[in-house]
Amino acid sequence: MLGPVDYVLWLVGVLLDAAAVVCVVRSRSVRKYFTLSLYLLTAFLLSVSRYLILTGYGYTSPHYFYFYYMSDAILTIFLYFALMGLYFHVFQEMGVHHYLRVAALMLLAGTAWVSYQVVASSSHRLLTRFVVELSQNLYFIGLVLTYLLWGAVMKLRETRTRLIQLVLALGVYFSAFAASYALRNLYPEFLLWRYVSHLMALLLPVSWAYTFLKIPEEARLATARVAATNR
Repeated sequence: MLGPVDYVLWLVGVLLDAAAVVCVVRSRSVRKYFTLSLYLLTAFLLSVSRYLILTGYGYTSPHYFYFYYMSDAILTIFLYFALMGLYFHVFQEMGVHHYLRVAALMLLAGTAWVSYQVVASSSHRLLTRFVVELSQNLYFIGLVLTYLLWGAVMKLRETRTRLIQLVLALGVYFSAFAASYALRNLYPEFLLWRYVSHLMALLLPVSWAYTFLKIPEEARLATARVAATNR
């Protein structure tokens, strides 16, 4: 059963997602960062929908069970496209948008196929197992792609401060989730892991809201300074 802490974390998450959407709209960046904006809006809508289904059917109901995992997979896919959107911004001057779009779709399709093959032998809750496997695989791919993107940012000497901050925030988010997942497997008896994962989920809307609220699009930062700060 869910306790007061779960509801508080849910409420904070919903408010932060909404605040991040407002910050994007206020900075007039919806069109420029469309996939990122779509992810934040989807996160807000799915969080509200989860609560409505939870209160309507109960925490242990199959309705909530299936919707939770389905919505998690949908949100992961939207986050994947948000990451691809950042790739487009970093490589936009090279004119490789078409190739990146095709590669992104092929990678997503390949990940879905591999995920299905992993769970294909299971006859019990095949769809649920598939979406869980897909979400986990996409998170791993997202982590790798984010580090590769940061390497490209450094290599290309990207100076757009807002874009750098968005990529860094995504890197911290994926890294935190990867560390949490590894520690949870090492110490499964630690009952507070579910709260840790909720707290991790708050990192992205907080950092992205701050970026759109405080850092103007025209701001520039030398990449060398970022590298020196991270040492």
